[in-house]
Amino acid sequence: MNLPFDPIERAHDNWTRRWGPSPAMAAVTSVMRAQQILIGELDGALKPFGLTFARYEALVLLTFSTSGSLPLGKIGERLMVHPTSVTNTIDRLEGQGFVLRRPNPSDGRGVLAEITDAGREVTERATRVLLDLDFGLGCYSDEELWDMHRMFTRLRVDFGDFPEPAAEPVAGAADGR
Repeated sequence: MNLPFDPIERAHDNWTRRWGPSPAMAAVTSVMRAQQILIGELDGALKPFGLTFARYEALVLLTFSTSGSLPLGKIGERLMVHPTSVTNTIDRLEGQGFVLRRPNPSDGRGVLAEITDAGREVTERATRVLLDLDFGLGCYSDEELWDMHRMFTRLRVDFGDFPEPAAEPVAGAADGR
């Protein structure tokens, strides 16, 4: 779908004629289109592994946990998704043999999702592919990527994802930011 013009610029021109200029409209439309592009690219790269980006994120989160397991509620909290989405994601991963559900020993009613050896192995292989693709963002320099990260951090703080960081994250910092 290669158009001979930028449809977002065209939409903004029409918008401007009707309601006046809105850089915010142009920016949000660009962000939404970029999200569509990236999800398409990343999901396409992960398809040979039987994963979507959402399932990949859950597996990565489990690999980062000390025990390889987390309560489903904690997964939803960390991935900032609705509990139903977590349940569906874990159902799929469990069906693929990448995750097991276990009773939570510290909460009699709770459930832990635990990554399996097959889940760890597919996460490693999929990660190598995504790194080779620069997560679909290879057209940007490292400096531009850190600038983009900082810009979206400000938006996320403003919408209450988390409190304002005490200090600006340093590119390549050991804490993974």
